[in-house]
Amino acid sequence: MNYSVLMSVYYKEKPEFLNEAMNSIWNQTVKPNDFVLVCDGALTKELELVIEEMLQNHKELNVIRLSENGGLGKALNTGIKHCKNELVARMDSDDISRPDRCERQLKVFEKKPDFSICSGTVEEFTEDKNVINSRRVLPETSSEIKEFARKRNPFNHPCVMYKKKEVEKAGGYKDFYLLEDYYLWVRMLKAGCSGYNIQEPLLWMRAGSDMYKRRSGLKYGISQVKLFWYMRQTGFIGNIAFMKSAVQRIIVSLIPNWMRQKLFTILLRNKQKNF
Repeated sequence: MNYSVLMSVYYKEKPEFLNEAMNSIWNQTVKPNDFVLVCDGALTKELELVIEEMLQNHKELNVIRLSENGGLGKALNTGIKHCKNELVARMDSDDISRPDRCERQLKVFEKKPDFSICSGTVEEFTEDKNVINSRRVLPETSSEIKEFARKRNPFNHPCVMYKKKEVEKAGGYKDFYLLEDYYLWVRMLKAGCSGYNIQEPLLWMRAGSDMYKRRSGLKYGISQVKLFWYMRQTGFIGNIAFMKSAVQRIIVSLIPNWMRQKLFTILLRNKQKNF
């Protein structure tokens, strides 16, 4: 079964991270026959050197260049149009896929061709992927996923694999500050799409203090409230669920970063489950 890989990169990425992320795809047990890399605006010389080497060694790589940095959602919307296959594996430019990640996901789609989205557990690390800080383990079945989506993001975007036509049918990625993927999942689930989360690790994700800083500030808090208001307006959640989520999200976005990091690690991540 063929699949495409979709990745976006911008000038702030570290070249060593991009190199490691892309190599984790080339080293998959089932390799892609199509890799779409979207350059979101002008890149540094060091990043260009990594891409040049990749182009020399991998004919499957298709580099799409955008003249200006427009954000992840716009970059992915452009990139998905260039993906040759129906199944598309998302990959971030600073994470590391486990060697059998895509093979596992392809097997899910083979067994359940009616599924539209498949992700799995991610293991978060700071410097060494062998030293895991925490794990984000999500509900497994489609019914559990839909219920979970009413409170939190139901898929791990950095390791998701989805059907191109279903993403496009839902309108693709739309501009929604730091929540483009969550907004997309809600629209797909509302449209009747089914999903599945593999209960084993598929990817190592860099998750230092900078990641938690991005989830801070009034702008991010307001963005979350707007998303839950959309869910309320469309009947995905009720009034009480909206009020509860809105208050919680605003508070978490405004507390100190160290407190937010501890909250995510202790309450919202699984540190104990072994694989």
